[in-house]
Amino acid sequence: MSLTNCRFYEDKYPEVDSFVMVNVKQIAEMGAYVKLLEYDNIDGMILLSELSRRRIRSIQKLIRIGRNEVVIVLRVDKEKGYIDLSKRRVSPEDVIKGDSDPLETLYENIGWPLNQKYGHAHDAFKISITNPSVWDEITFPSEPVKNELQQYINSKLTPHPTKVRADIEVTCFGYDGIDAVKDALRAAEADNTPENQIKVRLVAPPLYVLASQCLDKTLGVKLLEEAIVKIEERIKAAGGSCTVKMAPKAVTEHDDAILQELMEKRERENTQVSGDEDSESDDE
Repeated sequence: MSLTNCRFYEDKYPEVDSFVMVNVKQIAEMGAYVKLLEYDNIDGMILLSELSRRRIRSIQKLIRIGRNEVVIVLRVDKEKGYIDLSKRRVSPEDVIKGDSDPLETLYENIGWPLNQKYGHAHDAFKISITNPSVWDEITFPSEPVKNELQQYINSKLTPHPTKVRADIEVTCFGYDGIDAVKDALRAAEADNTPENQIKVRLVAPPLYVLASQCLDKTLGVKLLEEAIVKIEERIKAAGGSCTVKMAPKAVTEHDDAILQELMEKRERENTQVSGDEDSESDDE
């Protein structure tokens, strides 16, 4: 028996709503005629209305003769041998589930060539995020498999920035106290670049927050440590002081939520104080 012409399953026909791999043999006005590769190459048809969710301008751009496609079974007429299939109802996540290519074949066609060229396929995957030409010499079983693999790589390997934060108290009771504090805090942002930026936020005098987002957490912590040193030098020269209340570290969304709550609380307190002062003035 030919390995390319056999039935993978005991049943002669697939079940409705199951995913199958087909090979496109002919394109006609009504749709595309295909062979079901897992079912002894029996005939099936993808109706024109089941090719795409979008308006069809060119069938050739949606499906090509000779290409393998993952489709879902809509109807099966065992007496007449009719099998209606749909391509538009298959999501990208379903493509891998319905792919009948053995895992070893995928390794031979994708993993092994990438290992040879890049040392390890994982390194090639990371490069592909910004340089899709990695796939130029790779043979995929179908275009949907290629698209699904790239989407999976982008979601799993694209680096996400880490937020680092430090809390400091900066005071100066000299003649130029307020200006000295402002000048010292500006020193933290003086060397900002598009890639690495430090932002200073006021919680409530004398408490300030230094924050930065970096792909490399270690680098982010180092940037904040250097920024604190600059602040200390500036404020001490003006007769003030800088106290680290929380050393630079990576923080979570929960930490940010607590900080935001604290800032809102201090803002409400300041508003109430201002309102009381106004009332006193009015009474006078």
